[in-house]
Amino acid sequence: MESLEWFHWIIALAGGFLAGFINTLAGNGSVVTLAILTDVIGLPGNVANGTNRIGVLFQSISSTVTFRFYGKLRWRESKMIILWMFPGAIAGIVTAMVISNEGFMMVYKTLLIALLFTLLFKPSRWINPIDNRDRLPYWLRLVIVLALGFYGGFIQMGMGLFFLAFVVILLGYDLITANSIKILAVGSYTVVALLLFWMNGQIVWLAGLLLAAGQVPGGMAGAWFASKVPRAETHIYRLLILIITLAILSAFGVFGG
Repeated sequence: MESLEWFHWIIALAGGFLAGFINTLAGNGSVVTLAILTDVIGLPGNVANGTNRIGVLFQSISSTVTFRFYGKLRWRESKMIILWMFPGAIAGIVTAMVISNEGFMMVYKTLLIALLFTLLFKPSRWINPIDNRDRLPYWLRLVIVLALGFYGGFIQMGMGLFFLAFVVILLGYDLITANSIKILAVGSYTVVALLLFWMNGQIVWLAGLLLAAGQVPGGMAGAWFASKVPRAETHIYRLLILIITLAILSAFGVFGG
């Protein structure tokens, strides 16, 4: 990778803040950070995937601290999910380390489109969840958590969105509680992910730390917003649609990349 220009620093810091903010509120901030790492800074897709975990870890820590400060952290509800996500996440990380850059970018573009359709499908279910915990068999919940772990370990992008779809739509937790569980779960397996990507030479520390420097205050701002601002879900829902749409256009070269 060539040395970073001054505008790379500005874009990384600003994009990191935005990603941390929306990651804490709803997830999918990695759409922003991966786009910056691949389209702006110019990292190969598989290296960008590893580098992206630096900011994810730092932002998870800052968001956890902020949620705890406002009394929104849910340790008890998180334990089972964190425990069962770990083996899935390890399998996903190993897969991500061996896949080619071309293969990763193909998956990346496909998932961007899938994420947009997932977000657009019945938006009211995100705002007014129904408690379905008694209707979903325990074994099926474990299978879904394992699958979520694999997905998060593999790419992370969209992990928050799919996680919230499971916890809010299928289990019936409100978005604020679901977000606090998500932050704990993602932060836990990201420690392992970052170590493994680093050992495999798929980390560019300067780029990752620049994004992290933006993601930490962004995550704290998002946790404050989720805890204190009415109808936060509606605002971030609209922002996510815009960001994913722009990321799809960029990934397919509409902006001349």
